[in-house]
Amino acid sequence: MWLLILLFIVLPIAELYVIIQVGGAIGVVPTLAILVADSLIGAALARSQSRAAWERFNRALAEGRIPGREVFDGAMIILGGALLLTPGFITDVFGILLLLPPTRAALRAFLSRTVAKRAGFAWRVTPFGSARPGGSRPRRSGYDYEGSAREVNDPPSELRGPGQTGERRG
Repeated sequence: MWLLILLFIVLPIAELYVIIQVGGAIGVVPTLAILVADSLIGAALARSQSRAAWERFNRALAEGRIPGREVFDGAMIILGGALLLTPGFITDVFGILLLLPPTRAALRAFLSRTVAKRAGFAWRVTPFGSARPGGSRPRRSGYDYEGSAREVNDPPSELRGPGQTGERRG
């Protein structure tokens, strides 16, 4: 609830305040030129970063790895590009930070630690692709299970109706 209030009420007011202050300091036309220029530069940076993330994603799939890091990077690049296209200086700063690989890596590490703490356990993917909570290994009980099977074409005698013998006519 509070996050939505911050995003939709406080952030636009703060953006307008910063734009007005920058416009008062350097003028309206230079302020508008900076906002348009950083949107264009941000779009170009987002395009180049998204191509690189897409290549890393495909490489991870080709290597048989789960592309978790690559998917996170792609999502942060999309969010960063959207923030750069949004007019305002505050969103531009956050957008640029999301488009730079070192800050994405720091954010990824911070979020993974935070999620692991809140969840109380971590998921580890075993070499065979099955995920187990807490990175635990499958238990071995020491028992072997063997069995045999045979095909049964006729229903058991209890299930046969009157006059059915279960024999087939060829």
